Amino acid sequence: MQTNLDSHAKALPDAAEAESILRSCVHCGFCNATCPTYQLLGNELDGPRGRIYLIKQLLEGEAVSDKTQLHLDRCLTCRNCETTCPSGVTYHRLLDIGRAELERRVARPVGERLTRKGLRTVIPRPAVFDALLKTGRALRPLLPASVQMKIPARAAVPAKARPALRHARRVLMLEGCVQTSLSPNTNAAAARVLDRLGISVMSVREAGCCGATDYHLNAQDAGLDRARRNIDAWWPAIEAGAEAGAEAVVQTASGCGAFVKEYGHLLRNDPLYAAKAARVSAMARDLVEVLAVEPLDALLPADDAVAMRVAFHCPCTLQHAQKLGGAVESVLSRLGFDLAAVPDGHLCCGSAGTYSITQPELAQKLRDNKMAALESGRPDVIATANVGCQMHLDGAGKTQVRHWIELVEEALDA
Repeated sequence: MQTNLDSHAKALPDAAEAESILRSCVHCGFCNATCPTYQLLGNELDGPRGRIYLIKQLLEGEAVSDKTQLHLDRCLTCRNCETTCPSGVTYHRLLDIGRAELERRVARPVGERLTRKGLRTVIPRPAVFDALLKTGRALRPLLPASVQMKIPARAAVPAKARPALRHARRVLMLEGCVQTSLSPNTNAAAARVLDRLGISVMSVREAGCCGATDYHLNAQDAGLDRARRNIDAWWPAIEAGAEAGAEAVVQTASGCGAFVKEYGHLLRNDPLYAAKAARVSAMARDLVEVLAVEPLDALLPADDAVAMRVAFHCPCTLQHAQKLGGAVESVLSRLGFDLAAVPDGHLCCGSAGTYSITQPELAQKLRDNKMAALESGRPDVIATANVGCQMHLDGAGKTQVRHWIELVEEALDA
């Protein structure tokens, strides 16, 4: 694709990257075939190819408006198009660049600005989020239906005790933000399973939100500041070396993992953090990457039959961003779970970070479609690998949705 960036766009820090991505697109349209929003809306501008043209026009200095913003906002950033693209277009990076520039050029209505500011204030702060969640649950019957839908109806499984730090092999674990309230036993279960394999989890409380919430709501500087704080918090354990240090930085939420793996790229021009960020990204591992190469099977009880049928929802951040589609399914199969087939497993569930709040109608349609696919095989339970997907899908009030590591621990305890 030919490009002619205007003088302002050429001065942007990511101008060269944006131009390279634009030129790599051959506008074949294969991406539209797997784009969830294009499938729902049938509008060229609500598919990747159309959005690329909109960003091209923006960076070439053409007029943009709130309609341009709407089409970019509707993108889930599921990255399904990247999996499909024969030319290797890194669409999500172009989208980040385009959205940030558009945010500077088109003022949002006050309501949207307040919503986004509220999300950025609440979600990355576990204490604030937890307090509001408890208040919302207490007042749930009195709240409007639209608000009730956002409050989980099922009580979270409390976090059980974690093992002491006792093994020579050690990993860091990102505790996350909303997961500590919405699914507090997920990281605890991961720590216990890893402990059985001779791996201790070093929990660094100073490491908080990965930064994705801020970054993807176009507060990119704030998101990168959170990334820097996490790097600073983890660095002593990373620098300690093989004897006392961490061999990996583990994430149980695939959305966080996808973002941490991009720290190196996003901070590549930061003279103080570029090398450290690259090392953190190189050490970042989704939990399944760790367990997939460990002898989990040997930990199963003698009568290792697992009488449970599971439908696994593979989050977009796991299959499209981290390229780990099939990895969790393989682990569950090794442990004897009966995996139900899931039609259209490549499509997004509609959670997509804060998307279910900023684009509720599209998110609900996508959730309904995904739940129909997941339940088509009549599973006993639905498993997933990302807390946002877990809560979004479980909010349908149908088959229970849990993090897959809790099912693994229960199988080992059977």
